[in-house]
Amino acid sequence: MRLYQKIVIGILGILAAVVIGFTIYGMRAFDDINDVIDNISQAANRKTKKRDVAVSIEDRDPFSILLLGIDTGALGRTDQGRSDSMMVVTVNPEKKESTIVSLDRDILADMLDGVTFDKLNHAYAYGGVELAMDAVEKLLDIPIDHYVTINMQGMRDLIDAVGGIEVNNKIDFTLEKVHVPAGKITLDGKTGLAYARMRYDDPEGDIGRQRRQREVVTKIVQKVLSLDGVSNYQNILKAVEKNSKTDLTWNDMLDIATNYYPAFTTINQHQLEGNGQMVNGVYYQILGITELLNAQNILKEQLELPTSKTLEIDSQFQYSYNGYIGNQFYDDSVDGVDHTSVADPEDEPYYETSENIEIEETTDFAY
Repeated sequence: MRLYQKIVIGILGILAAVVIGFTIYGMRAFDDINDVIDNISQAANRKTKKRDVAVSIEDRDPFSILLLGIDTGALGRTDQGRSDSMMVVTVNPEKKESTIVSLDRDILADMLDGVTFDKLNHAYAYGGVELAMDAVEKLLDIPIDHYVTINMQGMRDLIDAVGGIEVNNKIDFTLEKVHVPAGKITLDGKTGLAYARMRYDDPEGDIGRQRRQREVVTKIVQKVLSLDGVSNYQNILKAVEKNSKTDLTWNDMLDIATNYYPAFTTINQHQLEGNGQMVNGVYYQILGITELLNAQNILKEQLELPTSKTLEIDSQFQYSYNGYIGNQFYDDSVDGVDHTSVADPEDEPYYETSENIEIEETTDFAY
């Protein structure tokens, strides 16, 4: 397989994998690929509020993409689902590096309806990919330019399509009658899905699970790049077609392969996590001001946007009734300096006063 074909596969494998890849293999199968692109293409009915001019992949602009792993499609789940795995990727060809920031699913986040704060992964359930993109954009204070989703069945199918992946499993566990032994093992789709989903047997909980999900992403991409023939491409195409959606076009993908390859020589990974707290009887991750500000600035630097010295908080939310600054964050500063600033009320006209804000009580959809 030619180098540029592998670049297409590798880049799409990284971008599309929230928990594994969006992979296109084999330029000989151009008609098949076009059919797949037609079937997975789904424009997002929204525009970023963080850019005056849309990003141009053709012109090699640094861009961002939200990767969503949806907790449906397997195990009999056919509903809308929630974005159980969320990653933001920034790609900068001039800096020759990309950055992946994993977002904890339980982060307390603004649902942008003027009254509701809920777990970040619930945004997808409430308003589909559009609200998920808007909620993450609001949280991280960066433009979210594109998205890719893949569901649980897609993860399972893709692992099988590349012939399995090898991992060094640290925890012997059984999840829903699927046993995954400790040690160096080869995972098929069934055990690989369990490996990426398990969290209750992991002392690190969801953080440990997200680390394993990133490992699965990497292993899938490595397997795809190592393929020298086209024997697997049909299975990969089927896995992608049945289980993925994206607003990236085929031309976007070819431009990424042609113009952005240097950005994938270095991939930096970060985890955005907060302080686990019970709020109104529901578990949330409450983000620290400094932690979030650092993550925002890392992504802004990659997108070549101005960084911030303070975390902007809506004026209505600056006084907390639940013990957290802005009802959403806590002060994790070590220098005793206030790292928040209050936004102009006219910039956020749809919110009422803080006394009217509710925190949605929900039952955690955990597995």
